[in-house]
Amino acid sequence: MYYQPSFGMMTSGVKNLLLANITVFILQFLAPTLNEFLIFYFGLVPRLAIQHFFIWQFFSYMFLHGGFGHIFFNMFALWMFGVELERNWGTREFLKFYFLTGIAAGICTSLFSWGSMIPTIGASGAIYGILAAYALFFPDRYVYLYFLFPIKMKYLAVILGVLEFFSAYNQSQSGIAHAAHLGGMVVGFFYLRYKYRHWGIGQNFFKNLFRKKGPF
Repeated sequence: MYYQPSFGMMTSGVKNLLLANITVFILQFLAPTLNEFLIFYFGLVPRLAIQHFFIWQFFSYMFLHGGFGHIFFNMFALWMFGVELERNWGTREFLKFYFLTGIAAGICTSLFSWGSMIPTIGASGAIYGILAAYALFFPDRYVYLYFLFPIKMKYLAVILGVLEFFSAYNQSQSGIAHAAHLGGMVVGFFYLRYKYRHWGIGQNFFKNLFRKKGPF
């Protein structure tokens, strides 16, 4: 995905999230033994998090990633969509939303894989929440899928949501935490609908899919 960003200084919340994720990834990459420890104790292992009360894992798993491609696309999307949202909301509200959707995504994937000892890692749940938020606030903004195909954010969000919904049933075979992605999107949608209900955010989202202009 690509879009033409509004150029300007990096916002502080996005910058600090990028630095934190990249720093942890460097530690994972440079110290393989430490990486195994980090993934087991700070990744999200459903059985440990739920049955043994390793509740910090619902937060810490967001800062671990499984490879360069994994962290690159997550951080690219964070920068691409997060900067403009943070400018509109303010840093405190943006970080609140980011961690709310990330933690909710972790809870969702744990409920889908109750008792599993397979770790889930990555910021993807929070990133999908950011994508949903961007689609609600800027529904007619174009992005370029695979850098080639223009598509409006409102359509992209719906397509991704539908794909994640059907993929969630097969996530154990795919190795991708589709339930986390879907959880981040759904919780983000309803949180914003409640918080900004006086603006009509989310209330007529699906009715507006085929309108020329979005709610703003």
